[in-house]
Amino acid sequence: MKPLNVLVATPSFDKGIPHADDDVMNAIRAVGPEIKVTDGSALLGAEMHGDNSHKTEIDALLAKTDVLFGFVPPQDILKRAPNLKWFQVTSAGVDRHMGTEIWKSKVIITGVSGIHATPIGEFIMALMLMFAKNTPLGFKMMQTHRWDRYNSGTLRGKTVGIVGLGHIGAEAARLAKAFHMNVIATRRSTKVAVKAKNVDLLLPTSRMKEMLAQSDFVAVCCPLTPETRHIIGEAEFKAMKPTTRIINIGRGPLIDEEALIRALKNKTIGGAGLDVTEQEPLPPDSPLWGMENVILSPHVAGGMEDYMLRAAELFADNIRHYLAGKKLVNLVNRKRGY
Repeated sequence: MKPLNVLVATPSFDKGIPHADDDVMNAIRAVGPEIKVTDGSALLGAEMHGDNSHKTEIDALLAKTDVLFGFVPPQDILKRAPNLKWFQVTSAGVDRHMGTEIWKSKVIITGVSGIHATPIGEFIMALMLMFAKNTPLGFKMMQTHRWDRYNSGTLRGKTVGIVGLGHIGAEAARLAKAFHMNVIATRRSTKVAVKAKNVDLLLPTSRMKEMLAQSDFVAVCCPLTPETRHIIGEAEFKAMKPTTRIINIGRGPLIDEEALIRALKNKTIGGAGLDVTEQEPLPPDSPLWGMENVILSPHVAGGMEDYMLRAAELFADNIRHYLAGKKLVNLVNRKRGY
């Protein structure tokens, strides 16, 4: 059988290690002897940061590459990798690739949707608990050595509205039920109101405002596509309770940030937990930094200790599908954008 040349373009999460983890490389090699895997992470990473001193070496690697495993492809990928058949993205969302040359080509694109369900589901619960238990106030008092007791609430009996019942939304629903919460969700493919696993009421997207009006927390879990950009805006905030806290762990542009800031300032809603923002890093002059009803984190909700290994294992299974002529897992539908 003709070898399948795989180029790994994703370094370790340890910033001190520019190459891919050995476990990642071994997981891919374990598929079979026909898999020829090369780690180009250090070279491609350097090029991405402006170092073009290894262009000849990189071009030689790309020239024989059949499959690319990484976060972002190098520039001029189609010209430099004429044999490229498949790009396995190491993120769940593929919005950053829309409109690029690889997006417009016939190269197969797959993601790693599904591996983020556990860490992001836990992150959603952590943010809801932080709001319910008022932990930001505790951290703030710690900085000034204050000891003023305050009230905290519970999640039991509260309602969480989930925008997008995919892998992440479904895990958030499961965890919310463990806290005895009420769960309402929307899903793009749902046409009529129904019940679903761990969901008391599943609604079509067209009835989202109905869900928002009942929710104490709103978790935005859908992918970013032209259809979902600013899916939460002025009208949606007005549909919420003045005590509702919105949580965004998807992509920043899912929420109209200017409308969000107005809603927070005017107390239209109770607060926001944002792991993502429209512009990243969040600009130093953004009003969000100084708002007491906002919890910010720097796009880390999907992180976990063995992230790249989990992604590599999913990729390895996909290679087996590819070699067997089976449909690939997480095959991106370019029309839908995910």
